[in-house]
Amino acid sequence: MASNSITTLNYFLPPSDGSRPYTDIYAPSGKPVHNWIEDPHEVQIEDVRGKEELYKLDNAGFQYGREAPKHTSFLNDDEIEREYYPESIDLMKRVTGATKIVIFDHTVRRRRPGETDGGPEKRQPVPRAHADQTPAASIARVHRHLPPTEVPSLLSKRFQIINLWRPISHAAVDWPLALCDFRSVDFKKDLLPVALIYPDREGETFGAKYNPNHQWKYLKAMTPEEFVLIKCSESVEDGSVARLAPHTAFQDPNTPEGAPPRESIELRALVFYD
Repeated sequence: MASNSITTLNYFLPPSDGSRPYTDIYAPSGKPVHNWIEDPHEVQIEDVRGKEELYKLDNAGFQYGREAPKHTSFLNDDEIEREYYPESIDLMKRVTGATKIVIFDHTVRRRRPGETDGGPEKRQPVPRAHADQTPAASIARVHRHLPPTEVPSLLSKRFQIINLWRPISHAAVDWPLALCDFRSVDFKKDLLPVALIYPDREGETFGAKYNPNHQWKYLKAMTPEEFVLIKCSESVEDGSVARLAPHTAFQDPNTPEGAPPRESIELRALVFYD
């Protein structure tokens, strides 16, 4: 039985002084981690279980599927890269029709109630509406992860960044993932570029600004056998396809007491077409 949830989502507002929004990943103590303003709004999130097939990468910016992974432990990064990356590349090629896929990183998230998100080993679900890459950042990713001789020809054709997200260990009943249908997003007005400052470089993500037209969706109680592909960047910019899907973890008020804390993995991939 599909059920909708009313909950509060955290959106972004730019700094009131007009400065460039930033998030400093490893800000030294005493320096603010970010300068943008958190902007909470109550929204309705629709459970699309039973009609998942209506949502595709090209119309909504995300696409659900079902295929159990062969790798199931997700405890060791080297094992994940050796075992889970190749099977995920195969899966993504079959779903998207892409000819070349390069996974450039992954994040395992395990919610730890009462703990802070303290570095790469303790990543938790992100309770803010965002998209992972701006167009400029996505092109920079290609330059960063591929040989310079290959880049021009790869970027001359269709190119995307897509995340492959799935629960691990148990169904994601606690703090599930909500996705915003791109057809309800005003690309120019709703997305706020936020500099992502690392010790050695800068990236750039989009924070989402509140728009009452946003249509938020989730797949209730996603299991480890289920996955969602999330478009983070798209080189086709003529309005014919979705360019991205803002997303966020959210506290589902329908979560039963005692549900195990959410555990999930996302892979981030450069996706190329001939």
